[in-house]
Amino acid sequence: GEMLKDAVRTGAYHSAIMDSPHLLAGKTVLDVGCGTGVLSMFAARAGARKVYAVELSKIVEQARAIVKENGLENIVEIIEGKMEDVELPEKVDVIISEWMGYCLFYESMLDSVIVARDKWLKPGGAMLPDRATLYLSAIEDATYRRQKIDFWDNVYGLKMETIKHIALTEPLVDIVDPEQVMTDTVPIFTIDISTVKKSELMFAVPF
Repeated sequence: GEMLKDAVRTGAYHSAIMDSPHLLAGKTVLDVGCGTGVLSMFAARAGARKVYAVELSKIVEQARAIVKENGLENIVEIIEGKMEDVELPEKVDVIISEWMGYCLFYESMLDSVIVARDKWLKPGGAMLPDRATLYLSAIEDATYRRQKIDFWDNVYGLKMETIKHIALTEPLVDIVDPEQVMTDTVPIFTIDISTVKKSELMFAVPF
């Protein structure tokens, strides 16, 4: 449900898929990590001939019901399993996936997308999305720092520097008000998902 409630993200996928009938009409599609099957259903509505939707978690049962509810069960086939182990009856023209993790790459499914691409995408096939860029900027958030970091300086009269160090290195995923951004927003790493190799995903950028 997290993706469906993210209107910006899901809206971007909806536009990209529905505005690409030339890519999808009459084509075979693979959706890597399909979740509730929303991208697969977008692809079916955009004219795909067949969509193979692969998902490891138990949400596949709900996904099958949702696909049926929308009358797309003849086009969208939900397959339960790990992408690396799944056998498809044919190679596909297009791979779609909502694979992004925190900070783009952390806990992402991109490794599985690369495996799927190398094994199941026809030569000259399309990846959607096909490019990804990681941007970086600095923010100021005094309230957050006071509540979550400085709190450990004095916990009922006790010092807890040990926890403070952990709190400082722990990533936080949140929405930021534009006025909190204190620097330029800079692209630090871009990948071409059609060609990137798994080994290229370990990277360091001068900062």
